[in-house]
Amino acid sequence: MGKIQNKYLEIKNINKDMVNWVEDIAEENNCRVERKEWKSKYNSYVVYDYEPFCSEGFEINILLSSVDISYLNFIKYLYREKMSTIEYLDNCAKIPAVRNYVG
Repeated sequence: MGKIQNKYLEIKNINKDMVNWVEDIAEENNCRVERKEWKSKYNSYVVYDYEPFCSEGFEINILLSSVDISYLNFIKYLYREKMSTIEYLDNCAKIPAVRNYVG
């Protein structure tokens, strides 16, 4: 019997507030978190597999695996859509309100 080959997806520089969401979505979609790391933005040799005391100056990277690439593609799609929605809402919040404009 042949060995099942895992497929991988790495998501780099995740916002700290998104880590739990990505882990939950991965679990719901038959994926596994293979690696979660905090990598220093200033020194490439500094990498932790746990959240450092002061996480400023670190980027969070997550490596996911699955036996079926379609699960990973779906997670990638969900992540991009969520980030796009957050960016859209942030931009909406920056638009100044128009007050009783009469033309």
